[in-house]
Amino acid sequence: MPPTLASLVHHSALKLTVRAGKDRLDVPVRWAHVSELADPVPYMEGGELLLITALKLDAEDGEAMRRYVKRLVGAGVVGLGFAVGVNYDDIPEALVAAARQEGLPLLEVPRRTPFLAISKAVSAAIAADQYRSVTAGFAAQRELTWRALTDGPEGLLAALAGQVDGWAALYDASGALVATAPAWAGRRAARLTADVQRLRERPAPASSVVGGTEDPGRPGNADRVELHSLGTSRRPRSALAVGTAAAPGTAERYAVHSAIALLTLITERSTSLHEAGLRIDAAVLRMLLAGEPDHARTVAGDLYGGLLDAPFRIILADSTPAKPRPASAAAPPTADPVGNRLDTLAEVVESAAARSGESVLVVPEGERLVVLATDGGAAVTACVEYAASLEAARPAPDPMTGGDEEGLVVGLSAPSGPIAASGAYKQAEQALSVARRRGRVCVEHEHLAAGSVLPLLADDAVRAFADGLLRALHDHDATGRGDLVASLRAWLSRHGQWDAAAADLGVHRHTLRYRMRRVEEILGRSLDDPDVRMELWLALKTTSPT
Repeated sequence: MPPTLASLVHHSALKLTVRAGKDRLDVPVRWAHVSELADPVPYMEGGELLLITALKLDAEDGEAMRRYVKRLVGAGVVGLGFAVGVNYDDIPEALVAAARQEGLPLLEVPRRTPFLAISKAVSAAIAADQYRSVTAGFAAQRELTWRALTDGPEGLLAALAGQVDGWAALYDASGALVATAPAWAGRRAARLTADVQRLRERPAPASSVVGGTEDPGRPGNADRVELHSLGTSRRPRSALAVGTAAAPGTAERYAVHSAIALLTLITERSTSLHEAGLRIDAAVLRMLLAGEPDHARTVAGDLYGGLLDAPFRIILADSTPAKPRPASAAAPPTADPVGNRLDTLAEVVESAAARSGESVLVVPEGERLVVLATDGGAAVTACVEYAASLEAARPAPDPMTGGDEEGLVVGLSAPSGPIAASGAYKQAEQALSVARRRGRVCVEHEHLAAGSVLPLLADDAVRAFADGLLRALHDHDATGRGDLVASLRAWLSRHGQWDAAAADLGVHRHTLRYRMRRVEEILGRSLDDPDVRMELWLALKTTSPT
């Protein structure tokens, strides 16, 4: 620990005597400084033991000493050493009274003790404290390294918590809590998820200090928490939280920095290894899509566990290009920039799979991302939940920019197996296309058959076809010579039943027959043709206002 006034008083060679402030000797001393100025405050930084002989002070003037001592206390001076036998044979009572009144420790320095001896003692104590801190830091580094090698990140966190006399927590790339030490710190660490997510948006390396995360189960116990990003890439892959009762000292700081370096090595794969893994992932995916599951299993080996043998889903994601936004339209705030959402989705599914012990195959394909994940597993669930969070945060369509909002678009296949992987990929592509058409973030292929085909027709090309097909009938109706469009809709909805359709329209069935002949004449098409009836019905539904 650093030197204190008490340690100087107990220094046998200095022979110091306490004349005031005996109850305040435990304060640390940052330095010993000699100054005979009447006002040395402008040259003080705080934490000093000021040494004087009162060469330029009227130490017997009570009012002057009260002002002098009060300014020293205000400047953070922790003690005053007065050399007797130089200008005064004893410390004047006025100075002693002022020191007692302000609570400033006052030390009597005998004539045979030079100020230099006190300065050397303080300097030696500070150097010894720094040496102890460095030595303790190296010892902590050795222990942390050993625990990391033998027990992994969990062992390292436990050792770090012991070194800083506090707690430590590790978060994954999505900001989710991975491990804590000791176990009781889990609730505290979980409340920092939002702070960790904000830290992830800053380029690595990044750090921040979070004030008091008081534990409801332990009232009055608030921590000072440091957050540090881990990783060498622009986007951190994980984060470390360290909670302590006060700011860490030198030894504790060495331990924290060592833990950051070791966790970075643990959580970061080398660039070459990462690229090799991506090439294997891509090769396995290509073999599956080419209908060669046996070759894919041979290449994969045990890399993906039982993923290639169990029912899986293919997730296909890409980013919808942003439309130009008018200068007057402000871009909506988003948790992740659009360009980063594919990376974020990859992190979300990989982290979820890692936490649940699943295997997952993630392959970037240019502007797309392909994921092979266990059906019903944590990775698929995390993907759907992440898409739902983006859906909930998406603002209403802007009439100035159109209905398509920039962002992530995801399609999920139905459960499949290795033999049908290419079919599952096509299903994911179809679901992705539907998601884009409907302005949705995520669509599952299984849900398409449960809905209607009509939303799939919400396309400009389909609408243009429908408008062109029915335009002649609308032009006829606009002249007031009949109601052919409504009559056609009623007749088709009643499956060509004349009496029922005529009743719906409130006209005689002969009138309806005449109108249908006019429809055939105007369109040049026969209503006896089922293809014609189908096209007309879909055109009517596509252009219907309801």
